[in-house]
Amino acid sequence: MAVAVRGGRGGSGGGSVFRSFFSYRIFVSAMFTLLFLATLSVLFSSNNDVTETTGNAYIHRTFLALQSDPLKTRLNLIYNQANNHVALVNAYAAYARKLKIDISKQLKMFDDLAKNISDLQLKPTYRSALFESDGLVDEDVLRQFEKEVKDKVKIARLMIAESKESYDNQLKIQKLKDTIFAVNELLLKAKKNGAFASLIAAKSTPKSLHCLAMRLMEERIGHPEKYEDDEPKPEFEDPSLYHYAIFSDNVIAISVVVNSVVKNAEEPWKHVFHIVTDRMNFAATKVWFKMRPIEGGAHIEINAVDNFKFLTSSYAPVLRQLESANLQKFYFETRAENTTKDVNNMKFRNPKYLSMLNHLRFYLPELYPRLHKILFLDDDVVVQKDLTALWKIDMDGKVNAAVDTCFGPFRRFSEYLNFSHPLIKEKFNPRACAWAFGMNMFDLDAWRREKCTDQYHYWQNLNEDRTLWKLGTLPAGLITFYSTTKSLDKSWHVLGLGINPSISLEEIEKAAVIHFSGDMKPWLDIAMNRYKHLWTKYVDNEMEFVQMCNFGM
Repeated sequence: MAVAVRGGRGGSGGGSVFRSFFSYRIFVSAMFTLLFLATLSVLFSSNNDVTETTGNAYIHRTFLALQSDPLKTRLNLIYNQANNHVALVNAYAAYARKLKIDISKQLKMFDDLAKNISDLQLKPTYRSALFESDGLVDEDVLRQFEKEVKDKVKIARLMIAESKESYDNQLKIQKLKDTIFAVNELLLKAKKNGAFASLIAAKSTPKSLHCLAMRLMEERIGHPEKYEDDEPKPEFEDPSLYHYAIFSDNVIAISVVVNSVVKNAEEPWKHVFHIVTDRMNFAATKVWFKMRPIEGGAHIEINAVDNFKFLTSSYAPVLRQLESANLQKFYFETRAENTTKDVNNMKFRNPKYLSMLNHLRFYLPELYPRLHKILFLDDDVVVQKDLTALWKIDMDGKVNAAVDTCFGPFRRFSEYLNFSHPLIKEKFNPRACAWAFGMNMFDLDAWRREKCTDQYHYWQNLNEDRTLWKLGTLPAGLITFYSTTKSLDKSWHVLGLGINPSISLEEIEKAAVIHFSGDMKPWLDIAMNRYKHLWTKYVDNEMEFVQMCNFGM
């Protein structure tokens, strides 16, 4: 049997092909039969497949439409088109709300349009004839429905086309605002860092100034016989002459102030300069004026602040406050809580604002007891005219003559004093106009009569905790001379050449005194080139140490 089977396969190739073909036909027929039965099953089951859409009673019968009514397919397309545009309109409305576009009227139109399209499918006529009927679709009703849907779709497309550009622009505006905000944050940070660096540059001692002081001290040590102390001159106490007070530790700045006064004075031999500096720069200042005597016969007296023995911590509040542990910690300790990048706070942490040299101006009657009037000048001023007319001004019994600095709501007492403090609020007017230190004529007889130094002591003692004002001499001056200041014409004293680049040249030319107030002092690299020449022309460039120390004038 086995042999017969093997022999048959080996001996008849045609019979094998026939049987293979017959088996393939049976297999294909079986597969088509199964596919046909599956299709019939799907078609019959779709007759009972009912699905409700959200917000309407539409019955979806896709396969039935294919089987019985071609208009059902058309209805499906119209219905889907309507729903798609409802979704699109709602999307634009939501997008507009997200951008917070101020187009409430248009938003209402979008909402109404979406509602109208949705309500269109719920009309009784269309519901009964198109969506709830199991019979054939009424073509006339379908056409009417299609027309209304297309009208709504057309309106939706027009609204979207008109609004799209607006929304795109709003998106661009929002992105631009975000970019501007980010750039502004970077700008503020850069400004703060720049101001911080500028403040450090302004308060640090330039290399050229340090070099000059060292050269002068070297000269003093090398040739002590040339720089012996002179006897006091009678002109130092002569009240008939024109007396100036200059308190500074900057040798080159002192020389510029003195040179500018003398070169513009009609009678320079009648002018007396009282220079007070600190102990470190005392010898250097004396050497400078020995090497470069004042022209025109003017007189100069140089003192160190330590030479005035009445200035003790028991008398001067500033000296006593400098000895307190709290202020020493505030100024001199390097701790995390003392560090700051707030430029304003850092400015007032500079010990110079509580130095005796800076507050020496409040002791003028005691420094010069035989004088009746004295003109106080800061070391960052330049004199451009003869100033003797200031001694002839009627002071009206006032102590201080100064130029007002207020304009509009700015530079009022409220900017310098703490009016939340009840004592300040009670005693002073926040709208009172501030004035400037830098060029001040003081009537020393009126000062003594009004006991202004006692007033200064009273308020300085109260401000030991810095609650009445931040540190500095101007707030103390505003309080001390509150009702005893006479206003001068603004042409006497023009300020801001160290901070304001927009001062007119005409205003500067008319000024008797120009003041480089601000951080950009004329002897610093950060000085404004627009004004620097007004200062450098009074620098003694022929002085050998100025050339050696490379002031870069």
